[in-house]
Amino acid sequence: MFTNLPWLHEAKQQFAAQRRQGMLPHAMLLPLAEADGGVALGQYMAALALCNAPLADEPCGHCKSCQLVNAGNHPDFHLLQADGNQIKVEQVRGLCQSLMNTAQQGGFRVALILRCERMTVAAANALLKTLEEPGAATLLVLQSDRPAALLPTVVSRCQQVKVARPSAVQLNQWLHSQYPQLNEDLAWCLPIAGGALQLAQYVADGYAAELKKLKTAWQKSLESGHLSQKLSNLSAEQLFDALKLLYQVLQDEMHAGLLDPLQQSQVAQLAARVMKDNQQLTLMSNVNYLALCQSYVLEYKRLKK
Repeated sequence: MFTNLPWLHEAKQQFAAQRRQGMLPHAMLLPLAEADGGVALGQYMAALALCNAPLADEPCGHCKSCQLVNAGNHPDFHLLQADGNQIKVEQVRGLCQSLMNTAQQGGFRVALILRCERMTVAAANALLKTLEEPGAATLLVLQSDRPAALLPTVVSRCQQVKVARPSAVQLNQWLHSQYPQLNEDLAWCLPIAGGALQLAQYVADGYAAELKKLKTAWQKSLESGHLSQKLSNLSAEQLFDALKLLYQVLQDEMHAGLLDPLQQSQVAQLAARVMKDNQQLTLMSNVNYLALCQSYVLEYKRLKK
């Protein structure tokens, strides 16, 4: 849905230049989450590497290779992603075997591994030899949501793509280009959405406006010492985002510089409790959401006395 992502332009230009000059490495690590366009960038790199006649650093979309890529059946393009929660050693071995075959279209053989941090240790180790000696005209692109979770031996065998999450300025400019009617800064929503693309979807769905109402409800509840009606009617699906918003409200207060040292420490402890509860909720059953939210408001009221 969202194709023109300005924060990817520099990385795309660099990759296109490497391709033009015949200097593509054999393996590239793409340290950008799917929610910020990491998968989209990986797909662009794969498509451009396979394209027979690129136009202005973009896949032409018309050559046989582009048609095969768009149809999802290019014989020299291999997409690997998790089977369940993990990328298993059998999957990686199968990929490595496929990359040993001669390119059927006479160009590159390309593998795109999505969320490669999900590789098991055995799977990562099985990939090492191919990363080191992949054969001629072979490109492996490893996209990662959490590059810090990768084995150092994998990282060291890849050229890292220089790309970063959008800045607040880039994000807001892009959102306004997508939604001209938008008249506010929504960068504060980014930690809740998890990425720019998801935030854009929140705007489209009206969920960004709902998040703003929930944040305001927390602010009013903490100020009054009573849980607002909005928060009293939370659904189970909203609870995770609601707790992230409460954490954000508490962080905002800590950064405002209006608390004495004791209050600063106590608010920090409450914020830490909120995030810990949020992380543990997936493991808990029969949670009384109303009582949980009320407990935060009462704790805040107590420490502000």
